[in-house]
Amino acid sequence: MRTYAGHSSPAESNALYRRNLAKGQTGLSIAFDLPTQTGYDPDSVMARGEVGKVGVPVTHIGDMRRLFDGIPLDEMNTSMTINATAMWLLALYVTAAEEQGADVSALQGTTQNDIIKEYLSRGTYVFPPGPSLRLITDMISYTVNNIPKWNPINICSYHLQEAGATPVQEIAYAICTAIAVLDSVRDSGQVPAERFGEVVGRISFFVNAGVRFVEEMCKMRAFVELWDDLTRERYGVTDAAQRRFRYGVQVNSLGLTEAQPENNVQRIVLEMLAVTLSKDARARAVQLPAWNEAMGLPRPWDQQWSLRMQQVLAYESDLLEYDDIFAGSHVIEAKVNELVVESRAEIQRVLDMGGAVAAVETGYMKGQMVGSHAERRARVEAGDLVIVGVNAFTTTEPNPLLADIDNAIQTVDPEVEAIAIADLQVWRSGRDSARVDAAIAQLRVDALSDVNLIAATLECARAGVTTGEWSEILREVFGEYRAPTGVSGVIATAEPSESLRAVRESVRTTGEALGRNLRFLVGKPGLDGHSNGAEQIAVRARDAGFEVIYQGIRLTPEQIVAAAVAEDVHVVGISILSGSHLELLPAIIDGLRAAGLSDVPVVVGGIIPDVDAESLMARGVAAVFTPKDYDATAVMAKVLNVVRTANGLAPL
Repeated sequence: MRTYAGHSSPAESNALYRRNLAKGQTGLSIAFDLPTQTGYDPDSVMARGEVGKVGVPVTHIGDMRRLFDGIPLDEMNTSMTINATAMWLLALYVTAAEEQGADVSALQGTTQNDIIKEYLSRGTYVFPPGPSLRLITDMISYTVNNIPKWNPINICSYHLQEAGATPVQEIAYAICTAIAVLDSVRDSGQVPAERFGEVVGRISFFVNAGVRFVEEMCKMRAFVELWDDLTRERYGVTDAAQRRFRYGVQVNSLGLTEAQPENNVQRIVLEMLAVTLSKDARARAVQLPAWNEAMGLPRPWDQQWSLRMQQVLAYESDLLEYDDIFAGSHVIEAKVNELVVESRAEIQRVLDMGGAVAAVETGYMKGQMVGSHAERRARVEAGDLVIVGVNAFTTTEPNPLLADIDNAIQTVDPEVEAIAIADLQVWRSGRDSARVDAAIAQLRVDALSDVNLIAATLECARAGVTTGEWSEILREVFGEYRAPTGVSGVIATAEPSESLRAVRESVRTTGEALGRNLRFLVGKPGLDGHSNGAEQIAVRARDAGFEVIYQGIRLTPEQIVAAAVAEDVHVVGISILSGSHLELLPAIIDGLRAAGLSDVPVVVGGIIPDVDAESLMARGVAAVFTPKDYDATAVMAKVLNVVRTANGLAPL
């Protein structure tokens, strides 16, 4: 039983973990901030506004010590949601355990380490697919030989569903990822063939569970069947225990709503049932989001509520007293078989094009998911997919949980970034510079060869190298990567609604009045890689008649301003979900003014509290959109009026 947690600083996160453990939490699930996830130190220009926002900053071994102060790592099962820099964070964790006197070979936990889904959905990738697979392969080989109870990769279909994947796509793309990873480990020769079953036995999965909980439960039974077949037939694993489909789950966040957020409680409970009702496909670990995640960072009390949901199910209900209650159900068997057949076909389609890496590089998988998400949005907007409190049953009494709205979510002290930078400067000045230089030099040498990189990475951790320094060497050797956006070719609405036709006509006539087609720049500043919203806005804006410029994730304010100048746009739309809007939006607005584009309006979408929205509007933002603005066509109509007003035309 876990809650995904971490924020502000290692010391504050440590206090939170210790409180949660005292409440009966049985493991830790660490949320790292975006600079840590993408390999930047707090003083990097790329880290501006992001330090401590969506997780805890861990910059060096000193931070890792503070994070687990008073928490014996040899007694803990720790899950770390970390991908591009997973090897680095594992090295820091191992080093901290060594310093505690722990037997490293007995450590238990998980590193997510699934880079394929980062290219497809979450966006915290750094290196190209080839070098990224090498890092994963090296980690798996090291842990199988040295930390046998560690799960070196947690193949994460969770974020695929968050990015719009259907159950079939979620199953198929996760299995294709597993094939790519297992083939890479097998072909590397780092693990003897007779021990390959041990590799398979340490592969775990992290899945999503949506509110359609019967279908979701069937999805898990299909996963179990497909995984057993794959590991037996493709990899020759004869030990049934090593073929077991081991998975943890975080229930769906895509369906959590800002409107009537109290409804999220029952959504979370129903979604938990999807992965607990069926004994033959039951999750080994469950972590639940909080009811107010669509509004901002949950408070400790909100996380406690989610923990108590799990405890009531486990300790008060009779669920765990029975064998699988769906065994023999013709209805369940038929749905599971349908999912298995369709998933096999999609898996084969990906394998025929060269496997998961090829399907990432061509944009196939990303395009399929963006298309599925666009179809879902269209069904919500049409009312065909009912979301209670959003597009149906919207009449409501005042919510007492939101009476003090400014305190209904956790906020991060704006001084966190400055404090982290100051601490980093102190750390650098107190290190053994010669040892640091030698460790970094060896990392470069090993990265240029085919040597397993764990040994050099462990020495970097012990020497006091920082997250940014370790990553920078690998950036220099491996290069950086920009994944396809998946937007090209996706049509959001095959049959445009009357409202969309009306917006298209208004966009056309406004363009005629201004002498050229309207151009809309959609930008993702900072390190926030959750691009679903930006992609859907880009697709709908194009469908509405705008010429859309979307360059993908992780842009600096300066790059967005340069694109606005080069593309001669009429409006700039910014998507930010990480909470860094108060830092990054003013930088973009000031940059546009300095470039002579003070007449180009800026609109923003994201998880933005009302008080922050007021500040942004006062600073010059023309419109703020949040998750309650679910109708993308209505958003386009408002953006169009922003453009008209900025150009002296009357709103429509």
